[in-house]
Amino acid sequence: MPAVWAIQHIECETPGTIADALKAAAISLQTVNAYKGEPVPKEMGAAAGVVIMGGPMGVYEEDRCPFLREEIRLIEQAVKEDKAVLGVCLGSQLLAKALGARVTKGKKKEIGWYPVSLTEGATKDRLWTGVEPSFIAYHWHGDVFELPRGAEPLASSALTPCQAFRYGERAYGFLFHMEVTEKIIGEMVRTFAAELKEERLDGQEIVKAAQNYLPRLQDTGAVVFRRWAELLTT
Repeated sequence: MPAVWAIQHIECETPGTIADALKAAAISLQTVNAYKGEPVPKEMGAAAGVVIMGGPMGVYEEDRCPFLREEIRLIEQAVKEDKAVLGVCLGSQLLAKALGARVTKGKKKEIGWYPVSLTEGATKDRLWTGVEPSFIAYHWHGDVFELPRGAEPLASSALTPCQAFRYGERAYGFLFHMEVTEKIIGEMVRTFAAELKEERLDGQEIVKAAQNYLPRLQDTGAVVFRRWAELLTT
């Protein structure tokens, strides 16, 4: 059975429906809770891929969160070995940095439900082909990244030019969230209540809006994550 590392940075941001797709493909998911001090693997070893989840820290906070350095090294090794990588939110930023791109604070935080538009390149991408060209995604980020050199841009939003990219054939970064469930959204709203207050956003409105947007988003995520799981066995 193929195995995948999943690096988690905070309790509320779990692999969510990514785990469902991997389970359906008979792929073992081994979670590393870096925020609890569990050691990040020093090498990929026999693992077929790695999933890097979101979190409240920035990639530039390596001194405060030294495990970020270890994650970047692991991502670099996975890319070098042509193993599958899936970075979500902070994970996409770490992948971008590992590929030499700049990660900086955005002009404005993007939190809540906003449209994402796929690029022309996404129509030919192994994960995204056939997916509707625009959909409402769930966002929670303040940092943004440049497109890494040699990467294929896959999606953008009105506020953020680079929302998703592919590097090589197996490394993907998604700044937005498709893996979320009602439970994850509720826990994020509770965990980051102070941030919402600071941004003058209503967490309950974000939770309520999930009724309209989450089912369709999960359908899109199910297709993309299933296809990513297929990369692990080919």
